[in-house]
Amino acid sequence: MTQTQEPARSRTFTWSDPAANAAQVGQRSGLDMLRAMIAGELAAPPVMHLLDMARMEADEGRVVVELVPQEFHYNPLGTVHGGVLSTLLDTAAACAVHTTLPAGVGYTSLDLNVKFLRPVTVASGTLRCEGTVLQRGRRTALAEARLTDTQGRLVAHATSTCLLLPLP
Repeated sequence: MTQTQEPARSRTFTWSDPAANAAQVGQRSGLDMLRAMIAGELAAPPVMHLLDMARMEADEGRVVVELVPQEFHYNPLGTVHGGVLSTLLDTAAACAVHTTLPAGVGYTSLDLNVKFLRPVTVASGTLRCEGTVLQRGRRTALAEARLTDTQGRLVAHATSTCLLLPLP
C-alpha cells in the first residue's frame, strides 16, 4: 500500500483474487486456514488491505489483529469511523470462532453488538483487537472482541453470535 500526505492525500492498494481462499473454505480446519494466511501461504482477504489491518495471530478459540489508525479511517468528526472499528471487532470475534471449526464446517455472523468507549485517532497508536470464543455449541457460537489502544485502554467492545453450518 502507498499513502501520501502532502499536498493532496491519496491512497492505493492491491489485493489477490479472493476466489483462491474461498476454494479452501471447507477443505481445511479454520485454524489451519488462518495460520496459512498468517504464514503467507494463502493471501489475506481484500478487506484487510482495504483497511490496512496489520499483524494477525491465531490460536484455538482466540485471534488477535492489529490496525494503526490513519487519516483515511476518519469520519467527519476527526476520529476513526465506528464502521472501521466495528469491522476490526467483527474480524477478531468471527475469526476466533473460525479457529474452532473443523474442515467441512462454515459460519456466518448472526449479530454484532458494539460498545464504543472512547474516541480513536492517529494519536491512539496501534490498536490491538483480541477476539475470544465464549461458548461454542453445535449450531451457534458466541464470541467477544476487545479493542485496546497503545496504552492498553479499552476503546471498544463487541459480542457476536455466529451460526455454524455444514459446507457442501
